[in-house]
Amino acid sequence: MKKKNSARPGTLRRVLGYIGHTKGVLVLSLFFSLLVVVCTLGIPYCIGLAIDAVSGASPDRDNVLFYLGLALGLTVLGTLSHFALDFVGKRAVYSVLHRIRGDAMAKINRLPLSYLDSHRTGDIMSRITSDADHFADGLLLGFTQFATGVFTILGTVVFMFTIHPKIALFVIVATPLSLFAARFIANRTYRFSRARAEAQGNATAYTEEMLSSLKTVIAFSAQAQSAARFAEKNEKLHDTSLKAVFFSSLVNPVTRFVNALVYAGVCFFGAYAILQGGFFAMPGFSVGLLSTLLNYASQYTKPFNEISGVAAELQSSLACAERIFELLDAPEVSPDGEMTPENVQGKVAIHGLSFSYDKDKRLIEDMDLSVPAGHRIAIVGPTGCGKTTLINLLMRFYEPDKGSITLDGTDLRAISRSSLRAQYGMVLQDTWLSGGTVRENIAMGRPNATMEEIVDAAKRSHAHSFIARLPKQYDTVLGENGGGLSAGQKQLLCIARIMLCMPPMLILDEATSNIDTRTELKISDAFETLMKGKTSFIVAHRLSTIKNADLILVMKDGNIVEMGDHDTLLQSGGFYHTLWNSQFEGA
Repeated sequence: MKKKNSARPGTLRRVLGYIGHTKGVLVLSLFFSLLVVVCTLGIPYCIGLAIDAVSGASPDRDNVLFYLGLALGLTVLGTLSHFALDFVGKRAVYSVLHRIRGDAMAKINRLPLSYLDSHRTGDIMSRITSDADHFADGLLLGFTQFATGVFTILGTVVFMFTIHPKIALFVIVATPLSLFAARFIANRTYRFSRARAEAQGNATAYTEEMLSSLKTVIAFSAQAQSAARFAEKNEKLHDTSLKAVFFSSLVNPVTRFVNALVYAGVCFFGAYAILQGGFFAMPGFSVGLLSTLLNYASQYTKPFNEISGVAAELQSSLACAERIFELLDAPEVSPDGEMTPENVQGKVAIHGLSFSYDKDKRLIEDMDLSVPAGHRIAIVGPTGCGKTTLINLLMRFYEPDKGSITLDGTDLRAISRSSLRAQYGMVLQDTWLSGGTVRENIAMGRPNATMEEIVDAAKRSHAHSFIARLPKQYDTVLGENGGGLSAGQKQLLCIARIMLCMPPMLILDEATSNIDTRTELKISDAFETLMKGKTSFIVAHRLSTIKNADLILVMKDGNIVEMGDHDTLLQSGGFYHTLWNSQFEGA
């Protein structure tokens, strides 16, 4: 496969689209760039006039002081203009960075769960953080140096042709050599910069995975294997970074060498014009003008050097921007429904449902089910049989490949996802807590809940006793994902959220898996109250927790192989009977 050496044209257009939102700042940037150039080009002209004033037959002291004072004034004004240009450029760049990161985060909220399941968290984080930072660095160089470089080139060309057209022509003809060299290098810079960004994303993803599962790694004494895998990814990042840095660093030396040759040529031809005349003879050409011309020749070639460096950096930043745009272009969730259900009864029906994560591997096929309102449905079966998948479909985390699911007779696809999920209270085996206070975590579903309601929910979930022992009780700030709390305590806080919201339907996916048996008995009483009159779906491996369910669905290989209440399924001697005995024989 042919490797890409430059960014897609669409990437550059989209970057310009983001820049277009900062038109006012962009105009200011161009103004200060022009002012910097005017001051920079005016200084050598004043110095040249001062040299002529002092080197003549009768040196003119007043003119020398005037031109030197004017040069000093232009220096001060140029310095202030350069500061303003740098400030305005950074403001524009960080405005673009703010927008693109905001768009990326908004995009994540619109991505289907299938995308997040198939892409590593660390790589997505790298696109929003590291890639965005590298993109901003290249863009900042473009704002502060590109326009200034273009204005400098145009200005020096005009001045050089005014002073000595023939030498000016030599400078212009010789300069493209550095451009060709820079273009050659910039193309390779893009390729290796993109490879570096991808390698950094892989290294970040692996680091995030290892940090989140460090206890497991240590428990299995897998530190050596983990370090070896990281070393492999780090080595690849090292190699691609060196190649990217090598080519980006090559621009300056190559272009400076060409520029030095041009400068030497101007010095030689200029001196020859003064001493010998000949082809390069020019009326009125003096030592002061030669000094000015040398300065302009140096300033003329310098922007090519800077622009070449900017071009290489822009190729690197465009490689990072392309990775961000790949995230922004990812397919979003299917169109949302518009209905908002009211007075939900909780009658759920499944008709001819088929679904699989991998289209080559079948999972759920032609499932039919009718759940009356207010019934308690338990879903059991071996790992990988489709229990959690069914929950994902009920919540519209995934869409069916075929068939439909209805709530009170309305197809779920016609109901907006947010209003559908508001009807469910969901407690998962994997807990999630934010970095806020205990009170904020419990009130996540009802931010306006009173303190009395929050405490009541905590008491009903049996979380109040351990909260009361925390340093600041309900105002205790939790660490990342509830750091400092045990797995059972985090689960109790998640259950307290549901107790506070009191939704019309419930989904409990191994909700008491991290709680000791004594606390589980208390929670079961609370759940009995909570589930009364509500349609509830309970996923459980411990079959003792679902004996009182109205209906037990026994799943195997994506299909419902048995259904009925606990006693009926035991008496049938089928797969549920086998599962039950495997858990309780010898107990």
